[in-house]
Amino acid sequence: MNLIAELEAEQVAALGKDIPDFKAGDTIRVGYKVTEGSRTRVQNYEGVCISRK
Repeated sequence: MNLIAELEAEQVAALGKDIPDFKAGDTIRVGYKVTEGSRTRVQNYEGVCISRK
């Protein structure tokens, strides 16, 4: 396993969240929590992944 893959695996383990496996060219949907005053809502964004760092 190369160094970048090891670091990425450590970061995922530290977050404790499952990050879906996706790559450039995939269509993804992301939900972003927005707080407006005392209300919160989820704003959804959808698009094509052009690169992954």
